[in-house]
Amino acid sequence: MHNTLKERDRAVNWHPYTQMQTAKDAIPIVRGKGVHLYDDKGKEYIDAVSSWWVTLHGHAHPYIAQRVSEQLNTLEQVIFAGFTHEPAILLSENLLQLLPGNQHKVFYSDNGSTAVEVALKMCIQYAHNYGKAKTKILAFKNAYHGDTFGAMSVSGRSIWTQPFKDLLFDVLFIDVPTSENLEHIKHIIYQHKDEIVCFIYEPLVQGAAGMLMHKAEDLDELMKFCRNQGILMIQDEVFTGFGRTGRLFAANYLSEEPDIMCFSKGLTGGTMPMGITTCSDDIYNAFLSDDQYKTLFHGHSFTANPLACSAALASMELLLQESTQSDIQRIARQHRGFASVLSAQNQVENVRQTGTILAWEYKTGKQTSYFNEIGKLLYEKFLQRGILIRPLGNTLYLVPPYCITEEELDFVYAQIINISSSFEYPKIDS
Repeated sequence: MHNTLKERDRAVNWHPYTQMQTAKDAIPIVRGKGVHLYDDKGKEYIDAVSSWWVTLHGHAHPYIAQRVSEQLNTLEQVIFAGFTHEPAILLSENLLQLLPGNQHKVFYSDNGSTAVEVALKMCIQYAHNYGKAKTKILAFKNAYHGDTFGAMSVSGRSIWTQPFKDLLFDVLFIDVPTSENLEHIKHIIYQHKDEIVCFIYEPLVQGAAGMLMHKAEDLDELMKFCRNQGILMIQDEVFTGFGRTGRLFAANYLSEEPDIMCFSKGLTGGTMPMGITTCSDDIYNAFLSDDQYKTLFHGHSFTANPLACSAALASMELLLQESTQSDIQRIARQHRGFASVLSAQNQVENVRQTGTILAWEYKTGKQTSYFNEIGKLLYEKFLQRGILIRPLGNTLYLVPPYCITEEELDFVYAQIINISSSFEYPKIDS
């Protein structure tokens, strides 16, 4: 007989990215409010990673809840093939006004991976519809675009993808651009330009790779080159979108415009699953034909779900408020100030920051890796102090909800310094 929530969970649930044989019991969370989560014992945690980067405005936000509740009593779901509804129309209208000027159409799905799948299919069928034999994809090394097969194929090859290596399609992987390697990267692309149908990339920050950051001006130069070679561009803003980089989108740092953009995570403020793929008229027009076989044959049962659309509309209203934009800039300033303090810690290296994203590594004498055991130890240390920080191995990062106060963020900083200076690290080889 299973009595506690932990026991009941262990009996029936299989958790993501978790080796269930060795993992500790999951912590039951019974409610959330603002930046805080509360477990079944009443313990309070500061959610310093926005629950996998999705919770923009804090947990159980009353305005988002109100809007979803109103929609729930009006229309909860309708098939989006042959039907439409105002929340989807309004969300598309509002989002497109914020994006680069060439983005004119919205295709709905239900998460980041599927937003990427749609984008890849758009590009490959774009070439097919025009009778072009171009199918090779260009992507960054260490990329992460999702866990479905197409998204996994364009993500960096790793131990995660090893069991499926023979089933993933061929991708040309390149380094992220720097002023030193740009010409070399251009040369590689030029050699394959007649095969490459599209280039997919995470702009400015490669999240799951360990918050690896690159410069906007170098990415701009690479995008311009791809444009000149007739290579379509997919900008994956699943993580970087909706204020994470300090501006509404990473696109706001770039002068070049992508052909396609992907969104999820913060799209609904963390309230409900939703994915969006936007595209230019050039992409959309390639599918307009009297030939039915040129249709984009892709869909999901919950495409443009009215409840998710309502949550996204409410979240976007909150995001555009002057107070929220001020909070984003304040968090970025606090991060910049703390970065210099953190850099002075003996066990810390490679401190980096873009907008509300702050990341660093702990020196362990081993190569930086998701599987570095120090991550599990530090995770427990922070939980004991009431802070949710989910390390990527020996890489730690902060991606807090925008509602976190100056005092709450300072508390998190203080605990990081306390743990960094007192934690017994593995001996580093000299």
